Amino acid sequence: MTWFEPQRGDEQLREFFITALIDMGASLTLQDKDGTYVCITSLPARWRLAAGATPSDDTIFGPEIGQKLAELKSGLQNAGDRAELEIEAGDDTFFEFRCRMVEMADHDLHLITVVIDRTEDRRRERLLRALLREVSHRSKNLLAIIQSIASQTARYSGTLDMFLGKFRGRLHALSQSQDLITDSSWRGAYFRDLLKQQVDRYVQENADLVQVVGDDVLLTPNASLHIGLALHELVVNAVSHGDFLQRRQPIEVSCRKLETPAGPVVVIVWSEPFTARENEETKAARFGSTVLERVVPSSVNGEAHHELTNGQVRYELRFPLEIFD
Repeated sequence: MTWFEPQRGDEQLREFFITALIDMGASLTLQDKDGTYVCITSLPARWRLAAGATPSDDTIFGPEIGQKLAELKSGLQNAGDRAELEIEAGDDTFFEFRCRMVEMADHDLHLITVVIDRTEDRRRERLLRALLREVSHRSKNLLAIIQSIASQTARYSGTLDMFLGKFRGRLHALSQSQDLITDSSWRGAYFRDLLKQQVDRYVQENADLVQVVGDDVLLTPNASLHIGLALHELVVNAVSHGDFLQRRQPIEVSCRKLETPAGPVVVIVWSEPFTARENEETKAARFGSTVLERVVPSSVNGEAHHELTNGQVRYELRFPLEIFD
């Protein structure tokens, strides 16, 4: 429906329509059936008509765009005919031209062209496509990590119940780390947040027995997932096989960023007091973790040392710190 008060003046209506077109990022041109310009409203400043020049597609938009518009408009002959064209106007700007042949009140045919700035739309589309590609890439990586965890857990689990218990715990640790990564808009996660997740889950009432020092390094998404997994493994091992809770002796965890000639590296050290036993089965259960010794180091291009000596469990992980773009 179209309606307006008859008593409103043409000047007021003209001001209203032009303001509305500007707000919409749209412009409007009107040509008669012979192609002569009758009206031009709010064209972007990039298109100007030289003083004394007669308006035409070439003189307004330039010969390249003018030729494309002429070809588009030549196919519009009858009332109701319409066509659309999107043009890259340079400087990474895009404009959509919507042409339509209409019959006016005097039965004369006129060509209306609406010009819409699509630059922001195209930028958002490119960004969305890039984000979707990134999500797809990260999802594949996550699935690969889960597959690796399942395979390694199955290899070293004697029973189905043992497999399910270990796999669920590792999967939950992975999901917690993923939450931190998502909350940071995919920048990664801080080391202390990753440690706190595992401490809060397994030793919440004795959190003071896990003491952390050093740098709170921001890790990349890939490193965050694997370091979170390593911390889960260490905490679970300490609770399941260790005696730090009974002895009330704290576990010391350090994370330090070091500058080397080859670039920055991160060194994480887990030092846990432990009463050594002669029970080889207990020792094997504690140190048989392929996750700590192989999966995590290889996934962050680093190296790890895991040993029980002098009444202490010591795990050291060293890996290069990836630089964020």
